[in-house]
Amino acid sequence: MTDRGREALRLTDQTMTIGPSSLRWDQGKLVIDISELSTPHGQPIRGQVTVHPSAVTDIEVPLTDDGAHIWRPFAPTARIEVDIDRPGWTWSGHGYLDANFGLRALEADFDYWTWGRFPVAEGSVAFYDAVRRDGSALNVALRFGKDGSCTPIDAPPLQRFRRSNWLVRRETRCDAGHRPRQVKAMLDAPFYNRCAVETVIDGQRTTGVYEALDLNRFRGPWLMPMLAVRVPRRKGWRFS
Repeated sequence: MTDRGREALRLTDQTMTIGPSSLRWDQGKLVIDISELSTPHGQPIRGQVTVHPSAVTDIEVPLTDDGAHIWRPFAPTARIEVDIDRPGWTWSGHGYLDANFGLRALEADFDYWTWGRFPVAEGSVAFYDAVRRDGSALNVALRFGKDGSCTPIDAPPLQRFRRSNWLVRRETRCDAGHRPRQVKAMLDAPFYNRCAVETVIDGQRTTGVYEALDLNRFRGPWLMPMLAVRVPRRKGWRFS
């Protein structure tokens, strides 16, 4: 994605437009039109992603005691259609829609976290585990029904698996006697890893999206200048 200024943003009740890309609700589905430049070579990426939620929740999960950070699982169980103008980038399958909101920088309040969302019979489960800067821990385990219902569950134990290519520590929830494993790489960075992980939850073998975030690395003085180069930035924008 591209960093843009306020002049590139337009909001309505049903749409959000950022420069040439946009999101809009259309008869219960979220349509995402993408027109961006990739890094590092500035290649154009164009296409559309459509998210079909089984239900939209009103759940908010505080990640800190003072509510400064919130996880919002809008549609933890959904079907997704992807049509991007790259070979092999057209497919459909399980999907989800969520967001994080915060009043402070993540690195101000967290050292490390992992998150995973896994489809299971009649819905999905999500795990959020974090170590905060004050030494306290966050452990969230939720089951979401296809109707949007949300129920806390007893989380299976944390199990470590192979570190990322940048040696980011990775661990997620898995039934005792099993071990999670990466089955598809998605994004590998010095402080962040996203991938598809196969695990076993309540006896069900499932593959879901997983992330590990090392904010101690992110705070490092050598890394932040690299991010400024890595992410494209564009000043000014005029809507036609």
